[in-house]
Amino acid sequence: MIDPPYFAVIFSSHRRAEPGDGYGEMAERMEALAAQQPGFLGIESARGGDGFGITVSYWATRDDVTAWGRHAEHLLAQRFGREKWYRSFSLRVCRVEAARNFATESGT
Repeated sequence: MIDPPYFAVIFSSHRRAEPGDGYGEMAERMEALAAQQPGFLGIESARGGDGFGITVSYWATRDDVTAWGRHAEHLLAQRFGREKWYRSFSLRVCRVEAARNFATESGT
């Protein structure tokens, strides 16, 4: 990760639980594709047993965020999300002004 400022895209969602709907495969593809885009800095994601999840992706510039949002394959994934994968979602774009990290020496 680079030093701030940079941008965070916070995507929170409540997922419909339908086995075999292709969600997992598309999520993996989007993460791999995002990592190839200019300005991509990283991603963090978590989902609870109730279907609520949060994914935060980090980008060097606002233009990088916009370009990712308009990527053709990403647009297709967005359409599938609205049509079949999500009950609801929220997307927020934030400028990160400061960041702090902590880890023990062993990482545990």
